[in-house]
Amino acid sequence: MNYRASCRARSHTEFTAKMGLVAEEADESQGWLEFIDAASLIVSAAELARLLQESTELCAIVSTSFATARRKEHERKRKRKP
Repeated sequence: MNYRASCRARSHTEFTAKMGLVAEEADESQGWLEFIDAASLIVSAAELARLLQESTELCAIVSTSFATARRKEHERKRKRKP
């Protein structure tokens, strides 16, 4: 994931952009897990259910973090305007 790269961002704007990528990648990973489930490619339903639950939780965490970063970025921009 690009999460490590976002932690090393040189600015809040760069952090926000990288967190957007992290959110996209987490969502795409969840989509692949859903595809695997729909195609019945994994025999262990319990393991797949666990992975899907974890994926859902990670997507929620990352999406909330991205939304917070984006909100703070907009607040910073409003403060700078005369």
